[in-house]
Amino acid sequence: MYSEKVIDHFTNPRNVGEIEDASGVGMVGNARCGDIMKIYLKIDGGIVTDAKFKTFGCGAAVATSSMATELIIGKSVQDAIKITNKAVMEALDGLPPIKVHCSCLAEEALQAALWDYAQKNNIAIEGLKPPVEHGENEETEAEIEERVMAEQAANG
Repeated sequence: MYSEKVIDHFTNPRNVGEIEDASGVGMVGNARCGDIMKIYLKIDGGIVTDAKFKTFGCGAAVATSSMATELIIGKSVQDAIKITNKAVMEALDGLPPIKVHCSCLAEEALQAALWDYAQKNNIAIEGLKPPVEHGENEETEAEIEERVMAEQAANG
């Protein structure tokens, strides 16, 4: 059901914790499943030099948070905004369809932290969108699964 990488990042998560003087902090959650992710970024000279996370949620939520921080460290801000839920899933050798929403939250948390950084520094980052607001109209896990599977099929 879960890949060895997912199990490894759940049982031995990387970059857990907080960054006290973070350049950007992003927090997202999904009321339907109860997962909450908070990602802290340290950015120096336009490069993400450190990333930490705190996640309340299932094993897949912890694993995707862990992998997302691994993927973003060392990237330029411009490259960091290109990290997608698909990239997180691929780096973990896949997720069960019912857990795809966890990778979506990881992407959204990274984007929210980058948005916070841009706002704090009064800069515009090309391609960066405001954080997603989750509310009562949010997609169900089945709807997310269906949408992501359709996107993957369309993109080959």
